[in-house]
Amino acid sequence: MRILSRFIGGPGLRLGLVVLSAGLAGLAAVPVSAQQAQGHGDTVIRVPSPVLTLDWEALFEATRWGKRIRADLASESRALSDENNRIADDLIAEEKALTERRATMDPKAFRAEANAFDERATGIRNAQKAKAQALSRRFEEDRQAFLEAVTPMLDDILTKRGAVVVLDRRVIIRGLAEADVTDDLARLVDERVGDGPPPAETPAPGTSAGTEGAAAPGTAAPETPAAPATQGN
Repeated sequence: MRILSRFIGGPGLRLGLVVLSAGLAGLAAVPVSAQQAQGHGDTVIRVPSPVLTLDWEALFEATRWGKRIRADLASESRALSDENNRIADDLIAEEKALTERRATMDPKAFRAEANAFDERATGIRNAQKAKAQALSRRFEEDRQAFLEAVTPMLDDILTKRGAVVVLDRRVIIRGLAEADVTDDLARLVDERVGDGPPPAETPAPGTSAGTEGAAAPGTAAPETPAAPATQGN
């Protein structure tokens, strides 16, 4: 039988990153100003710029909210992987037992039992695959909620810096580090929202109807949604 080869196979999910960049127009030159560093005798030269930069992925990874989303994903992915491995082991043992009984079974009875096993294994695989897809969708929804919640906070930084636009840092060929506000926004997000809203209640692996089986073990983490392009007023 080739039941297990069909059962265990299946595509994984990969973490990816899609970035949207913002446009830039009508920016006026701003003179350089000197500021005294707090607690130090050195003079720090700051360049007030109408253009700021932000690394969305670094922001997500640096904040408590983003870290909590990642940790939840990792925990649930491990639980699903463990469940898939356990179910796969059970099905392998069941198939082996059926194969060993074949010599003593009527051929028609064996074919009927083998077909029933194959059909059940396929249903189990589809159910487990649906679990992985649901986990992927929830991660995307949580991350998108993060991006939508923190984007308005950029207005405070734009006002404080006297800037008019924020660009994704990864579309910038060269620029001053002073223009990057990733760390500033990460601190602001931690101050205002901390770990973020409580995660939505989701069934533990193995509790959904029709999921007594394995999908492709080794399911990878889900895709990352696009970061929004951000502009000032």
